[in-house]
Amino acid sequence: MASTRGFDLVEISPNAKPPVCKIIDYGKYNYERQKKEKLQKKNQTVMTVKEIRFNANTDTHDIEFKTRHLKQFLMEGHKVKATVIYKGRMITHPEFGKKLMEEILEKLLEVGKIESPPRLEGKMLTSYLVPEKNKIVAYKVKLEKENKLKATQNKDVAENNTEQK
Repeated sequence: MASTRGFDLVEISPNAKPPVCKIIDYGKYNYERQKKEKLQKKNQTVMTVKEIRFNANTDTHDIEFKTRHLKQFLMEGHKVKATVIYKGRMITHPEFGKKLMEEILEKLLEVGKIESPPRLEGKMLTSYLVPEKNKIVAYKVKLEKENKLKATQNKDVAENNTEQK
């Protein structure tokens, strides 16, 4: 029947019960299938892992600076690995590193979610975070509102300064 029409009998899904076949032009079908595969491959995003290391006695400013970078990586869509390294005899007091890791994770939960909880491997406490789109969108909206508020406050201050002169 297919050959009389000038088409081919193509098995679409052989594993189905019963197997699915269509009478179509195989060349056109193959071309469209390859086109779909290329499009899917093109739209695929490759997630890279970005790692930032902390020391168990890292200062607060350094923590804020590094977590800001981790947030930026999450907002760009990268997977993040936060590592706290114990040097020398610091491993005898792992509670300092655990407290630091909890603080870091608390700051990063605004834009991501924990993929693997903190785990001690040798002298390193590691945790993985992945971006969460809903949280990132909400965080960006929050930042925009704060920037608009700051801009209006700065404008009001500038107007008050010109009025006083």
